[in-house]
Amino acid sequence: MTAHKLETPEAVIVYDVHGPLPTAGGRPPLLMIGQPMDASGFGALASHFPDRTVVTYDPRGLGRSVRKDGRTDHAPQTQAADVHALIEALGAGPVEMFASSGGAVTALALVAAHPDDVTTLVAHEPPLITLLPDARAAERARERLRDVYEAKGQGAGMAAFIAMTSWQGEFTDDYFARPLPDPAQFGMPAEDDGSRGDPLLSDRSWAVSDYRPDAAALTAARTRIVIAVGEESAGVLTGRTSVAAARLLGREAVVFPSHHGGFVGGESGYGGQPEAFARRLREVLDETL
Repeated sequence: MTAHKLETPEAVIVYDVHGPLPTAGGRPPLLMIGQPMDASGFGALASHFPDRTVVTYDPRGLGRSVRKDGRTDHAPQTQAADVHALIEALGAGPVEMFASSGGAVTALALVAAHPDDVTTLVAHEPPLITLLPDARAAERARERLRDVYEAKGQGAGMAAFIAMTSWQGEFTDDYFARPLPDPAQFGMPAEDDGSRGDPLLSDRSWAVSDYRPDAAALTAARTRIVIAVGEESAGVLTGRTSVAAARLLGREAVVFPSHHGGFVGGESGYGGQPEAFARRLREVLDETL
């Protein structure tokens, strides 16, 4: 694995290349992206593709990548422009892409703007709450999470995040009537550490969940787009947004093993089934060969 830096007017993007460029065997590079996850979250998944050149990166303002634009928000169109610049820097032609969570939203924005960048996109659980029938209630749940984080800090915010993302079905009055869980229920400290910049718990990533994909541009693109959903995500927020995203594009979501972090190894504390997940991803990527 070799680390590289890409200088742009607004950021310094750090990315890692696992394997040779040009690639072996004629397959394009396999680019793996997340948001707010950085490259470190893809170690387990990348290890199951020793025959492929895998590229991972840290989005601007996250991990090792430094932003110079003076902003703290995370907008899909901005991230997509960075990924486009990264693909051009690789000089290996269009890539295959696995993109998860906010990275999947970035990838949809990328394909809409630069359809020649990606041959196959597997977009895993994009959290597009604008596509839900209960979008306003989902926004209200998101606001409550942000308010708790702003008032009480990391532990309380994460407990609220778990409550929101594990809720089954639409966000009804019953959801809002329930008290938010104590962080201690999840083994997290209740003390306020004073930080308020977490992109997952603050409003810095609201542009991600507020994004509405350009269905016309995506369906017109030559890119093969697969919306993926974890088998354990049925009925919860990102499972519902995945089904809605697939429906927007006139297709069915493809089921993958495990949950929203199903490709992550056990070192994260939220480990999934990376070996089974990689096997399924390989099947999906190889379907057109």
